[in-house]
Amino acid sequence: MSLAWRNFQKAFYLETSLRILQMRPSLSSGAFRISVPKLALHTKPSMPPCDFSPEKYQSLAYSRALEIHKHHLSPVDVAYFQKPLLLHQGHMEWLFDSEGKRYLDFFSGIVTVSVGHCHPKVTAVAKKQMDRLWHTSSLFFHSPMHEYAEKLSARLPEPLKVIFLVNSGSEANDLAMMMARAYSNHTDIISFRGAYHGCSPYTLGLTNVGIYKTEVPGGIGCQSTMCPDVFRGPWGGSHCRDSPVQTVRKCSCAPDCCQAKERYIEQFKDTLNTSVAKSIAGFFAEPIQGVNGVVQYPKEFLKEAFALVRERGGVCIADEVQTGFGRLGSHFWGFQTHDVMPDIVTMAKGIGNGFPMAAVVTTPEIAKSLAKCLLHFSTFGGNPLACAIGSAVLEVIEEENLQKNSQEVGTYMLLKFAKLRDEFDIVGDVRGKGLMVGIEMVQDKISRQPLPKTEVNQIHEDCKDMGLIVGRGGNFSQTFRIAPSMCVTKPEVDFAFEVFRSALTQHMERRAK
Repeated sequence: MSLAWRNFQKAFYLETSLRILQMRPSLSSGAFRISVPKLALHTKPSMPPCDFSPEKYQSLAYSRALEIHKHHLSPVDVAYFQKPLLLHQGHMEWLFDSEGKRYLDFFSGIVTVSVGHCHPKVTAVAKKQMDRLWHTSSLFFHSPMHEYAEKLSARLPEPLKVIFLVNSGSEANDLAMMMARAYSNHTDIISFRGAYHGCSPYTLGLTNVGIYKTEVPGGIGCQSTMCPDVFRGPWGGSHCRDSPVQTVRKCSCAPDCCQAKERYIEQFKDTLNTSVAKSIAGFFAEPIQGVNGVVQYPKEFLKEAFALVRERGGVCIADEVQTGFGRLGSHFWGFQTHDVMPDIVTMAKGIGNGFPMAAVVTTPEIAKSLAKCLLHFSTFGGNPLACAIGSAVLEVIEEENLQKNSQEVGTYMLLKFAKLRDEFDIVGDVRGKGLMVGIEMVQDKISRQPLPKTEVNQIHEDCKDMGLIVGRGGNFSQTFRIAPSMCVTKPEVDFAFEVFRSALTQHMERRAK
């Protein structure tokens, strides 16, 4: 079913539902009126329709799955919710659990399912390739790899035309670190506080989110610098972000002059002058920080920072693991929204719609410098199945105009969710671009102190109970991360908004008691 038809179907359903609600008699009298009574805030919002029926679940009992997890899987507790979901099937923006309950997935497997769960075209391509050839390794040529390399390179500007295919974002950033050091012949690499660039021993040096830091040595030669966060940081104003929604902080800046940006650049210069060698290897930056809670920088900041890094002999690396492939709407790549040209781009997650694949793209000059010092090889990187899927994802993004959908639906969603900030004092900030949105929870707007984790957990649980899955982020897990598949529609955004508003209302009532 086409995206356009699905949009029409859901819009018709929503309009009809709203008309019925508006015509409902008042509970206090027999007269009809066009208003939503207070009781509606406690009524579970109605889900938009879904033209898919899941198979009946016939696998492990929930208790057995818990037992196996306890005894045989990692003891690190990362699962969401007091009773973790046992998921069974997915279809586009929907997920179904083992009991058949349907959920609107507004986190996409941690910003990974780019074009929709089990997208029909991607699934068909994968099945066809599985019947033909799964794996050979890069010791041999196969056409899916070459076809994919040509399609991906066409999406990137000159001179970013040499592609290294790997398996995960951490592996891609590992390789990018090696490239930067091989090319520059220097060691020090800078990344922002709040950055997440992977959880491998090497990339943990770049990752600066507290829960991922370890007492075990690793990631040497990495230096953090202040994140130019215009909401939580020391400086920020009302014109800083490339977003339809700005912070509530006031400033006296002219539209073309950002004082916050200038002050954060001074902090960046201070890092260069005091914390690294005179010549450095590089600088890693996510165009928008993901794990830290969809944090955006002041406009023009990255452009000035890139210039300062290059003055020190370093290369600039754009980590597009979460921001790439049209998710931000206005551009295909996040770095393009900052009007910068990186020397190396890393990508994963949405590249394969959930299939494990990743890539590093760089210039011929940097690629040759790596080849001189390292026989780089990846057994599974660029395997036929991954490349066939990667090509299908690129085709679906183009055929279904998903970048445009990200722009239109994402802007609609940001402006809609910004209303929650006006209504609730505990909603400190709503930010983002395209279909990458953060809602930061605070104790109050004046202090901007994070809302206690126990309270955020309860709001999270309430959303899940009403059929909405969202993510979490931030150093204190205080920010809700919203990043649905790019096929999402406005009626589904309306549902998510009503769920979130209902969860916040319930929370405020619990507080009052």
